[in-house]
Amino acid sequence: MSKMKTIRLADIAHARSGDKADWVDFGLFAWNAAGYEVLAREVTAERVRSHFEAWLPGQVDCWLLPNILAVKLVLRGALQGGGARNLRMDNLGKAMAGALLRMTIELSDEEWEICQAQPRVGWWPNDPLAAQ
Repeated sequence: MSKMKTIRLADIAHARSGDKADWVDFGLFAWNAAGYEVLAREVTAERVRSHFEAWLPGQVDCWLLPNILAVKLVLRGALQGGGARNLRMDNLGKAMAGALLRMTIELSDEEWEICQAQPRVGWWPNDPLAAQ
């Protein structure tokens, strides 16, 4: 039986975030197909809601996008009424991708090795990791 490993989403994915009125909208993108398999299993609306529960009164919607190795997430009611109404430092949700990428997930040692061994997909000029 394989041992399990705890990692941050940042170890197998990158993300973008922004605001839509009182929502935070995320795109979470796996670096490769092996990472996407882990994301599809581990990143659920319930897990993301739990990760942000300290300040999130609304619901979380989650869509799997296997064609682009991505997960789309929407956190409703996340901005205390919207950019013009809340008192947080980043009131527009642009920096929320960093908070999502700190969420921890579990995978087996074998899955971790496969995620590390597969090359990154996409186009990143001058990125030494993309050429692996």
